[in-house]
Amino acid sequence: MKILIPLMLSLFITSQIHAEMISEPLSLDSCRALALKNNKELRAADNHQKAAGYERKAAFTKFLPHISASGTYLYTSKEISLLSDEQKGALNSLGTTVGTLVPSLKGMEGALNGVGGTLVEGLHTDTRQMGAVGVMLTQPVYMGGKIVAYNRITHYAEQIARLQHDLALEDVVVAVDEAYWRIVSLKSRKRLAQSYYDLVCRLDSDVQRMIAEGVATKADGLSVRVKVNEAKVALIQVDNGLSLSRMALCQLCGLEMTSPITVTDEADDTQVADPVPATAEVETALNRRHELNMLSLSSDIYRQKIRLARAEFLPSVALTGGYMASNPSVFNSFERQMKGMWNVGVMVNVPLVTFGERIYKVKAAREEAKAAYTRLEETREKVILQVNQNKQKVQEAFERLNTSRRSTEEADENLRYAILGLKEGVIPVSHVLEAQTAWMKAHAEMVSARIDLTLANTYLLKSAGSLPVKGY
Repeated sequence: MKILIPLMLSLFITSQIHAEMISEPLSLDSCRALALKNNKELRAADNHQKAAGYERKAAFTKFLPHISASGTYLYTSKEISLLSDEQKGALNSLGTTVGTLVPSLKGMEGALNGVGGTLVEGLHTDTRQMGAVGVMLTQPVYMGGKIVAYNRITHYAEQIARLQHDLALEDVVVAVDEAYWRIVSLKSRKRLAQSYYDLVCRLDSDVQRMIAEGVATKADGLSVRVKVNEAKVALIQVDNGLSLSRMALCQLCGLEMTSPITVTDEADDTQVADPVPATAEVETALNRRHELNMLSLSSDIYRQKIRLARAEFLPSVALTGGYMASNPSVFNSFERQMKGMWNVGVMVNVPLVTFGERIYKVKAAREEAKAAYTRLEETREKVILQVNQNKQKVQEAFERLNTSRRSTEEADENLRYAILGLKEGVIPVSHVLEAQTAWMKAHAEMVSARIDLTLANTYLLKSAGSLPVKGY
């Protein structure tokens, strides 16, 4: 219960913070900040970056001495004996043997047998149970360049992980921008659909009155009713799309998907300034694109792998030192006591014959390095093409926006004349319906052109490596 109460309090406070946060419209910057804070893909990229950092630190320890300890316990069915069974028998019967060979010593047989038995007992070893411990220190001196190459590889890998994290940041920002401006677009379309629905409803009312007066036909009325139904369906569809888009933005921002969020730019279209075309240079993209920097680092890694493969041809040198002790002591006639000794030395390993294995490894590493360089060149060409394509798309979107603005003005004027003509009886109902449809299409195109230019700017900045992702 003591744990549950603070937990519930924490959840309540968190929900209140979220409620306060979404009570006000979310700006594009605030949406980006929320997404960069809560995005799970970014968390995974951050973990990968930290792991690469630990790998680099682990590689550095290869320069340092390595110390290991070992311990052994053995129970044997037989003990280690310094004498053979024949030798033991000869010593135990020493007096008897001497007495036979030297008759004058027959009286000393018992004493000599005792001396032999004492000697056998003195050479007895209590080695049925044995234990040994050891400590070993190894200091690499020369490894053929393996350690240096490995450290450089882990250093490059850490940089790649950092670039992957930055690339994920950009992807999240683009996804947020797309979701944000989709809401703005759909909200504008909803206002437009509502206006169109109101137009056709007013026209329906006017036509029904004209039918009653005998200046319009029932066919005119049915045509208008069809448009009313279509406008109603379109209004429902755009409203559903808007709800789904808000849920998508909530998911990206780490909010509850059912949160009643609004965004700053979904205000009245007249309050939103038209976007200004962005600019970018190819040289900037070649210097800043994370993909190119990652592939360049990959090429560096493969060059270091060539050095690793070449190191297999070279000798390695290491200093060693250690301490070993055993019980029974092998250094003092298997005395039942733990005793040991120190040792120092030099270990040299010279590779001789591997039947071409090392040569093939060097060749394989060279081919991998060539492949990495080829991928780098191909990606550089694609970046140049992508930047130029996005620059053209920005310009096309800008021209489209200007054209749609003129079309909107003309559609407004055409609709005004059509409605006036209908009231004066000089324009049929079908022409008014066409004018309303053209008005709807022109304004929808204006909305699309404005959003497309905004997103085209984002795509251009991303392709040039100039997308602002820091500071959130």
